[in-house]
Amino acid sequence: MKALKYILFLFLIAIIGTAIYIAVQPNEFQVSRTRTINAPAAVIYNNVIDYKNWEAWSSWAEADPEMKITLPEQTNGIGGSYTWEDKDGIGTMKTIETVANTSINQQMQFADFPPSDITWEFKPNDDGSTEATWSISGKDLPFGFKAFATFMGGMEKQIAPHYERSLEKLDSIVQENMKVYNVKINGETEYGGGFYMYKTTSATSTNISQIMGKQYGEIMSYMAQNNIVANGMPFTIYNEMNNENGSVIMSNAIPVRDRVNVDRASEVLCGYIPKTKVIKTTLKGNYTNLPEAWKSTMEYVTKNNLEQSNLKPFEIYTNDPGDFPNPADWITEIYIPIK
Repeated sequence: MKALKYILFLFLIAIIGTAIYIAVQPNEFQVSRTRTINAPAAVIYNNVIDYKNWEAWSSWAEADPEMKITLPEQTNGIGGSYTWEDKDGIGTMKTIETVANTSINQQMQFADFPPSDITWEFKPNDDGSTEATWSISGKDLPFGFKAFATFMGGMEKQIAPHYERSLEKLDSIVQENMKVYNVKINGETEYGGGFYMYKTTSATSTNISQIMGKQYGEIMSYMAQNNIVANGMPFTIYNEMNNENGSVIMSNAIPVRDRVNVDRASEVLCGYIPKTKVIKTTLKGNYTNLPEAWKSTMEYVTKNNLEQSNLKPFEIYTNDPGDFPNPADWITEIYIPIK
C-alpha cells in the first residue's frame, strides 16, 4: 500500500511538474523559412495567391494522400480561401491582405486551436531570382495549445520540415511552368503592312537579347523626342541569318501610322512593309524557343514547295513581358513573306 501511495505521489508530482513546464512556455511562436527561387517575384506570387495551386506543392498533401481539400468559389486574392480535412481535424485558410507581387497575409484556423497568422514575402534579387519567405506565427496561446506543441516536439519541429519541402516543390513547379511552350503553324495568311521606325545592327546568339533591348530603347527615345506615336507592337526584320554561327543582321522596328521624314544623320529611320502574303507561325513561350519555331516554319515552307518573296522574314512580339512576367505567356508571331 505504501509503495502504491509513493508511486501515485511521484505520478502527481510529474503531472504538476509537466503542467508547470507547459505553463511557462512562451505564449507565442513563429516559424519561418526562406528559399531562393530562380523566377520573377510576380510568377511566384501568382501561384501562391490562388489556393487552387496549393495542393500541387503542399508537403502536407504529399504526406497524406487521404487529405480532403475543398475549394470554394473564390480561391484567388483577398477573401480567397480553402478548407482541408485530415485525421487531425479540419482547417481553413483565408487571404486577408495583399501587396501585388510583394507580400500576402493570411489567417489559418485549425481544429480548436487559436488562429495563426501566415505571411509570404517575395524579395527580388538583382539576378532575376526571388527570395520567397513563408512564415507562421501565433500569440496568446492557451494551455492546451502549448501542451500539444510541447508533446509534439515544438512548432519548429512540426512545421519547418513541411515548409522546407513545400517551398522545394513550389520552386520545381514554378520552374516547369515557366518552361512550357507551344509552336503552332498557322499557315498561309496576309500581313497588312505599314510604316515603321527602325534601327539596323548585327548580333549573335549570345548577345541578341541585350542588343535588342538597347535598340528598342534608342528607337523609343527617338520617337518620344519627336512626338511619334507607336501604332503596334515591336518587331524584328531579319535581313540576314547565318544558321552556322548564329549571327544575324537585323532591323528592330516599331510600327507607326504614317511615314516619318527623318534627318539624314539619324540612325533611326522610317521603313515600309507592303501588304503581303505570308506563312505565319505563333510561339507561345520563352523567346529561347524561337530557334525551334523558326526551324518548324522553314520546314513547313519547304515541305509545301512555297517560294519566299523578296521581302525579309520578321517576327512580332505581340505582348509585353513587363505585363506578362511568366515567359510561358509570351507570344511571338513569325512571318515568312511568300510569292
